Amino acid sequence: MTPTAGNARKVAVVGLGTISKYYLDAVRHDPGWTLAAVCDIRSAALAPHRSDTPCFRDHRTMFQEVALDAVVVTAPNDVHAPVCRDALRAGLPVCVEKPLAVSLDDGRELAALADATGTPLFTAFHRRYNENVLRLADQVRRGGAIEKLTVRYNELIEDHIGADNWYLDPLRCGGGCVADNGPNAFDLVRMFVGDVTVAAASVRRDQRGTDRRAVIELRSATGIPATVELDWSYDGEIKDVDILLSGGTRFQADMLAGHPGFKSSLWHEYAGILGDFAATISGVPREDGGLPALDLVAQTYRIERAGVLAPEGQAR
Repeated sequence: MTPTAGNARKVAVVGLGTISKYYLDAVRHDPGWTLAAVCDIRSAALAPHRSDTPCFRDHRTMFQEVALDAVVVTAPNDVHAPVCRDALRAGLPVCVEKPLAVSLDDGRELAALADATGTPLFTAFHRRYNENVLRLADQVRRGGAIEKLTVRYNELIEDHIGADNWYLDPLRCGGGCVADNGPNAFDLVRMFVGDVTVAAASVRRDQRGTDRRAVIELRSATGIPATVELDWSYDGEIKDVDILLSGGTRFQADMLAGHPGFKSSLWHEYAGILGDFAATISGVPREDGGLPALDLVAQTYRIERAGVLAPEGQAR
């Protein structure tokens, strides 16, 4: 049963950085949710909420003092694991912004804890709710077998992070474009062809050790090839999916088309996340892609260290 305004689920948001406004807007417009508290270690980030929402600088204190039905974690990547761990131990369903964690071991621990406690752990991949991607999925279902798939995720990262400079710290981010944008791209590949493994990877880093560009070659269990192109130094923004079917038909989804404002596609995508999170809490079966995406990040970095390069000329 979908909650009404009288029994809406009480949710807290942990982390009030660049992405939090999309979650907060989705909560505000969905009658099935009510914002019960916010948490951030920065007083300045809490200031806009102090007049109407309980504010906390420590999530554990918030879990103890506020009656909650769920928590959204959109703190920096390196904080995902400890906050999710505490929420799961408190019996709170968790929606965590991708990546699930910065290390595969932490991700596995969280998944095991969610299973052991019977508490939903939901990783948010906003691009799977993009209206153009969903239209593409329908076209492909009606069009035939996939022969080749390419996902491009190119942007100048400094234009997108606002004051969240932790993205550029490889320890806090978990790496760079592979660790942060990679999960979204990998999730889209898995959405169309199922489980995949990394066959080859070419990764370029800056002087800080942050990976700024990568081309990753994937293979599905049935042998379908897929290419993921990531670029944090691109002058502009390209986010698209290109699919070649066995009969020669090609379909493409431009994730930004129809949303001309900067990052304007995110509003409807995060509304989709919140709806899917609610369904998961209600018991709708769903395979969470957080751990598989994190595994692909780990595979990419492992192959990078081994020097297995992606073939030249794969990126479109």
